[in-house]
Amino acid sequence: MKRLLLAGAMATLTFGASAQQQSNPRDAVPDKMPNDIPYGAPISLDRAQAAINAAIAESKKRGWKLNIAVLDSGANLVAFARMDGAQLGSIQIAEHKARAAVKYRRETKAFESGIQEGNLHYLLTLDDVIASRGGIPIVENGQMVGAVGCSGGTGSQDEVVCKAGADALMKR
Repeated sequence: MKRLLLAGAMATLTFGASAQQQSNPRDAVPDKMPNDIPYGAPISLDRAQAAINAAIAESKKRGWKLNIAVLDSGANLVAFARMDGAQLGSIQIAEHKARAAVKYRRETKAFESGIQEGNLHYLLTLDDVIASRGGIPIVENGQMVGAVGCSGGTGSQDEVVCKAGADALMKR
């Protein structure tokens, strides 16, 4: 009887493991690298300042007080603005969001979604990840030249302002 129970338990474990492996979306092997954007020359100070100015304009239009950082393609700070009244705790967060967007070549919203909706908690183990929207890559001519990071509002407010900053460069 013990052998029969042991065999049944082993079969259940084996079947459960193989069914689990087949349904785990992280086991899929994509043909191409996701977010394979080549790094380009670093964004210039003039371009970084243009992104900040556009972000500030959007933020003022909506009555929000944010911190805005622009980093270059090497994840180095190029320009920063702290709007009057923006919370002090968000200074480093704005930089962190931009750094994550550059290093991982994607919007930081992808990390937020991966953890909240995709149950991808392993993302929290990666260096320099921040799972909050408001970090937007700046891509010009198919190359990553930098990123804008905003903090001080809700994640969705930060994201709107960052997109205004990044979009301003795409129109030039």
